[in-house]
Amino acid sequence: MIFARIKWLYAVIVIFTGMTLMITIFYFVPKPYAQKISAWFIRLLVFVPVKVHGAPDPDAQMYLINHQSEMDIGIMETITSKNLAWVAKKELFKVPFFSLVLRLPKDIALERESKTALVKLIKDCKDRLDQGRVITIFPEGTRTETGKMKPFKAGAKMVADKFSLRVQPVVLIATAYHFSNKRKDFHPGTVHAIYLDSFIADKSDPEWLKNLQIKMQKVYDDELANHPCYR
Repeated sequence: MIFARIKWLYAVIVIFTGMTLMITIFYFVPKPYAQKISAWFIRLLVFVPVKVHGAPDPDAQMYLINHQSEMDIGIMETITSKNLAWVAKKELFKVPFFSLVLRLPKDIALERESKTALVKLIKDCKDRLDQGRVITIFPEGTRTETGKMKPFKAGAKMVADKFSLRVQPVVLIATAYHFSNKRKDFHPGTVHAIYLDSFIADKSDPEWLKNLQIKMQKVYDDELANHPCYR
């Protein structure tokens, strides 16, 4: 138990140091290298290689990713060269220190339970798209460590439909097994990331987001079946 806590604490220190590195170098390197360097720093020091399945679409304008662990953002930053614009709940932009990690690269704050939140979300996403960035969303809206994805929230579909975006789903496999703040647990090892085929958002199809969740869950379950260590 003590050794497990020491491993977790080591990972926390590495993550904190990586975020500090990103903040420190942000104005000294071209965009988006500060985020990429920080993410690679963390990945290499916590010994988490990533095996990528499928291929990123060079024309993707939005990534939709399942969310289990605090490591997910760093993993995604290292498997694409794109300048990602993360959508995160507004409360995180108020957290001391961590808020700088979101504010410096001008990630997108989403205010929940607000009538004007989706209007602002669409406006901010249009601004980032005009800058050539890729809108990146955890459509579940929060982490879940059960392996069962929560229902995808409508915001991602509204943005994708509004601008007819090319959407590429990405399924990360059991990242909570490797790092969990909730359980205070850390296991080095290979993470599997699966790029699914991209598609153009079709606002005439009211069910595409729901159907995508079902598809991503099946991909997750099928991949998990090949890795008994996660069960």
